[in-house]
Amino acid sequence: MAIFDIHLPKRIARALRLPENNPRNQQLRVLRKLLRKARFTEFGQKYRFDEILLNKHIGKKFQELVPVYNYNTIYNEWWYKTLEGKPDVCWPGKIKYYALSSGTSEASSKYIPITNDLLQGNKTAMIKHLLSLRNYVDIPVKSLGKGWLTLGGSTDLEKGPGYYAGDLSGITAKKSPFWFQPFYKPGRKIAKEKDWNKKLEEIVSKAPEWDIGFIVGVPAWIQMCLEMIIERYKLNNIHELWPNLAFFVHGGVSFEPYKKGFKKLLGKPINYIETYLASEGFIAYQDRQYATGMHLVTNEHIFFEFVPFDQHNFDADGNLLNGHKALMVHEVEEGKDYALLLSTCAGAWRYLLGDTIRFTNKERCEIVITGRTKHFLSLVGEHLSVDNMNKAIELVAEDLNICIPEYTVAGEPYGLFFAHHWYVACDDVVNAEVLRTKIDEKLKMLNDDYRVERTSALKEVFLDVLPEEQFMQFMKLKGKVGGQHKFPRVLKGKMLEDWQKFLVGELV
Repeated sequence: MAIFDIHLPKRIARALRLPENNPRNQQLRVLRKLLRKARFTEFGQKYRFDEILLNKHIGKKFQELVPVYNYNTIYNEWWYKTLEGKPDVCWPGKIKYYALSSGTSEASSKYIPITNDLLQGNKTAMIKHLLSLRNYVDIPVKSLGKGWLTLGGSTDLEKGPGYYAGDLSGITAKKSPFWFQPFYKPGRKIAKEKDWNKKLEEIVSKAPEWDIGFIVGVPAWIQMCLEMIIERYKLNNIHELWPNLAFFVHGGVSFEPYKKGFKKLLGKPINYIETYLASEGFIAYQDRQYATGMHLVTNEHIFFEFVPFDQHNFDADGNLLNGHKALMVHEVEEGKDYALLLSTCAGAWRYLLGDTIRFTNKERCEIVITGRTKHFLSLVGEHLSVDNMNKAIELVAEDLNICIPEYTVAGEPYGLFFAHHWYVACDDVVNAEVLRTKIDEKLKMLNDDYRVERTSALKEVFLDVLPEEQFMQFMKLKGKVGGQHKFPRVLKGKMLEDWQKFLVGELV
C-alpha cells in the first residue's frame, strides 16, 4: 500500500490519533475548541463565548445564548463585513477565500467563508477517510498508488478586493499538499480551465496517458466524462483504458439513480464510496465497505446539532419555526429525519445547512442524506421526501431494466385540488404511462401519507420522459455546470418557472 507509506506532516499525524470513541465527548471537545478560538471575535463577544466556556453544561448554554442562522441572516448580519476586508468578525483573522455556492435552488451565488483552519480540518478528515480503506475486504492494493481523477471546479479563482472566490473543490485542489500532486489528475493546468467543455475535452485527450485508480466527483458529470472517453477511443468499457480503476468516490446526490448507467461503462465491478463534503465543511464519509450510511466527522472541526424535521419545527415551505428544538449527537434517535445545524472553524455558528439526514446506526454515528428542508413535496400533507423519490426511482428502474440518471418533480394545481408532475430523464425505450403508474405505486408503498392523500386531495400524477441531454442543457443555461452542481430533485419558485420556459423553448 504505497500511498499509506507517505510521511504526513506532524500536526496531521497527531490529529489522526483519536481520543475515546464517545461522540458526545468528542463533540463537546470540538465545541470548546471552537469557542476558545473565536471568543475574542465580534461574534464571540456579542454572544458571550467566555460565559459559555465557564458553564458546566456548555452545549445547552451555547444553544441558549446563540441564535440559529441561515445563510441570509448570517450574511446580512455578519459575513458581509468579511467581504469588505474586516478581520475578526466570526472567526479570528481575515477571510481570504470564499466558496461560491448556490446549492440546487438559489439563483444568486452564496459566499461561504473558507479559512485555513477549515481546510486543515477537511484535509485531516480526508486522510482518515483514505486510511479507512484498510477496512475493505480484498482491496485492490495496486490501485491505491495510481492516479486520482478529480472532476471539480476551476482552480483559477475569481479575484475580489482582498480575497479569492470559487468552487470549494477548486480551492481544495489549489491548496492540496505537495505529496498529493503526483497522484492528482487532471493536473494543475487543466484544473485551472474555467470552460467546462474545454476542460472535459482536455481530459479526454489526456486520458490514454494516465493510469487511473480513483475517480472523484458528482455522478452526472463523471458519467458524462467516461462516456466521452469511451466514445472517443472506441472502447467497450473504461477498464480497457484504465485497468486499475477500482474506486469511485462520490457525493452530493444519491448514487442509486446512476448505478445502472455506470455498470454499462465498466468492464468489472468497482468500489463505490460515498462522501458528504459541503462548502461549509467535510461532514461525513463511508468508512466501511458495505455500510448503509456515512460516518459523521464528530472529532475534528464541526459541532453538529440536529433539529427534528417535522411539523413542530418546520412550516410547509421548510422554514424553521420559532420554538424549535435542537438536539446534540447523543440525543438523536435512529430512523428519524433531522435538519443539520453546523458550527465550524470558518465562522458559521448554529448555521442551518438546508440538508436533512437520518441516523442509520447511532452507535457508530452513521447517517444518510434524506433530502433538503426546501426540497420536499407536501402540498396537502403527503410529506414526500427526496429519499422516498430516490427509492421509488431505484425500484422502478430495476423493475423495468432501464436507466434513470436524472429526474425532478414539481407540485401544481389540478382543478380545485393538486397534482405532482414528474420529469424523468431516460434514454432507454420506455412507456411513459407504465413508468408513471409504477412510480406512483412505489411511492404509495414507501410513504403512508402519500398513499392516503392519493385518495383525497392529491388527485393526479403526470409524467414526461425527456432525454438526459435536456437536463444537462438546462444546467448549462443556468451556469451550473460541473464541479459540485447537481439537478434539483424538487422544483419550486423561479427555478420551476425557468424550467417550464426552457421546455417550451422560451429560455435559450
